[in-house]
Amino acid sequence: MRQDDIEAVVEIDAKVFGTERKEYYERKMSMILDSEGSIATSLVADYQNQVIGFVMGAVFTGEFGIPQKTAYLDTIGIDPDFSGQGLGTQLLEEFENHLRKAGVDNIQTLVDRGNIPLTKFFNKSGFTPSKTINLEKSI
Repeated sequence: MRQDDIEAVVEIDAKVFGTERKEYYERKMSMILDSEGSIATSLVADYQNQVIGFVMGAVFTGEFGIPQKTAYLDTIGIDPDFSGQGLGTQLLEEFENHLRKAGVDNIQTLVDRGNIPLTKFFNKSGFTPSKTINLEKSI
């Protein structure tokens, strides 16, 4: 993933969710590209020099009391014009390959309970409910 991929990433995300989140992706891209010594875990898929999908994540060691090196997949997006072709699976597999090379053996992600298609995608890809509990509090 490179800085000049941001516009395409924002466009894909807007197509999928119906709203533009440019500030979110600018912040994410800044964290990804500016962090020295970090493990590159954010990738794009392109077709004929056009970004058609992406996956973004990070690697942590020790956060939340989890001692092992763990990757968090926080964002994945496929251009709807290219959905249903296995692109998400390919991106996830490449993401996993990068992580294995970095010594990571666990990936975590969060999915909204109401997002059945994404839950099915992750289940099909081998994800299962984790031992951790996602907690929240309205303030």
